[in-house]
Amino acid sequence: MKAFTTSMLAATLACGLLAGTARAETVLRTEETAPGELDPARVSKYSDGMLAFNVYDALVLPGAGAAQIEPLLAESWTVDGNTYTFKLRAAKFHSGNPVTAEDVIFSLERMATMGTGFSFLFRDRVAKSEAVDATTVRFTLKSPFAPFLANMARLPILDRKTVMANKKDGKFGEFGDYGQEWLMAHDAGSGAYAIESHNPQELSVLVKNKSYFLGMPDAAPDVVRLRYGLDAATIRALISRGELDIASQWMAPEVKRALSTQPGMRLVNEYGLGQFYIQMNTKKAPLDDVHCRRALAYAFDYKAALSLLTINKDVVAGKPSRGPLPDGAVGADPNAPIFEQNMDKARAEQAQCKYKPADQKLEISWIAVVAIEERFGLIMQQSFAALGYPSDVVRLPYPLYTERAAKAETTPHFSQIYVNSITPDPDAVIYNMYHSNVAGTWQATSWLLDPEVDALLDKGRNTIDPAARAIIYNDVRKKIIDVQPTIYGFQNVALFVARDTVDIPALQDPAKMRHVNAANFMFRQMRMKQ
Repeated sequence: MKAFTTSMLAATLACGLLAGTARAETVLRTEETAPGELDPARVSKYSDGMLAFNVYDALVLPGAGAAQIEPLLAESWTVDGNTYTFKLRAAKFHSGNPVTAEDVIFSLERMATMGTGFSFLFRDRVAKSEAVDATTVRFTLKSPFAPFLANMARLPILDRKTVMANKKDGKFGEFGDYGQEWLMAHDAGSGAYAIESHNPQELSVLVKNKSYFLGMPDAAPDVVRLRYGLDAATIRALISRGELDIASQWMAPEVKRALSTQPGMRLVNEYGLGQFYIQMNTKKAPLDDVHCRRALAYAFDYKAALSLLTINKDVVAGKPSRGPLPDGAVGADPNAPIFEQNMDKARAEQAQCKYKPADQKLEISWIAVVAIEERFGLIMQQSFAALGYPSDVVRLPYPLYTERAAKAETTPHFSQIYVNSITPDPDAVIYNMYHSNVAGTWQATSWLLDPEVDALLDKGRNTIDPAARAIIYNDVRKKIIDVQPTIYGFQNVALFVARDTVDIPALQDPAKMRHVNAANFMFRQMRMKQ
């Protein structure tokens, strides 16, 4: 049996949820892409994750400084074979109801039953859920599944009583609509912030939970105003008027460059387990020949791609890639060579390819809402032309992209995707890109269908020992590089423009950074300077 435990981090503050303070109220103003889904069972995007990590708590939290996990609502846990037992801290929901084992079971079953958001992390995994007592919950899995503990970081715990009190008629039997309509504008969480108002297309207003079980620093923002869908011109205007404190990562590099030079503004960064991948459709000629894939990968101008991400001489929104697993992931090799353009090797591989470049017309797709991908597409077009390949750079609206990705014969030759890890486990990075079970989804457009890769990925899921898993994922990393289904563009570095009146430790200190999407935007860890 393995066990992990930690002491309580802080005493619960005595004041009420919305009690006033003697100091002036501080307001943090930030922005993200729409929509901001509030129901934790519908979370899938960065903006949704920001809400979930602040309004709800999970049993565990992505760890700081490394790909690991830390306790949150669970003060301790044990793992005995396929059985996971969690001991809960004394915590309360925003309603005042205590967090119980029944709430944990309800939250997992709700997500799995609804089948939305991150439900795939839990669906069909649990054979039995038990509330041993009010503060002890036990899950018995159907079979060994090593990512289960890390996946629990993506299971926000809901207040069962509040949800059931606000349910409406629906398709889930005694659970009605599972409170979905109510949870679109209200919360049933225990997190450090509560929802005051919410419009998923425009604005969420969050207020500090001063009864938070871990305590709330006085300097953490009292109110957070999270706006959605702002264009670059609006962001510029708000920053110039001092009405926006943090601008999101999604702006073009030249916009970030200009905004970061405004008085009182600076750049902060987030190094997650994320990369920019160019998937090659291995079932479509000429990419069904591994030598051709290797030739095109060697021909790609990696430096030119990174140059598009350059903000100034000191800041680049990316760094060279070493393969399918980004630096920091279990199984990654920090000493592996980076991918670089090498035309001599490209021509040598092309000489072994069974296809003549002039006879093949390559389709290079880019997603309509991600303008910089068109520029990457043009770099590919120029790089591949050096080997004699003609190509078209094609703009695809995201719904059309996913529709075409569903079949190998309609998937473009090249698909550009940004993949950020949703948990600290390597399974979350590469299973959904390369396993045959997920071929035809937006991430798995290489159509690799390789039995050896599948076997290694399955073995990684079924092996519990961390040291053994590191070896397995290193093996799968090397195997995937060998068959070259992907051009590894760069490791993603998310850059945000922030006002110097807000201190953001997780985006300023690598030792405090959490390598999971949106986990660094926990507002309780930020400090407002007055």
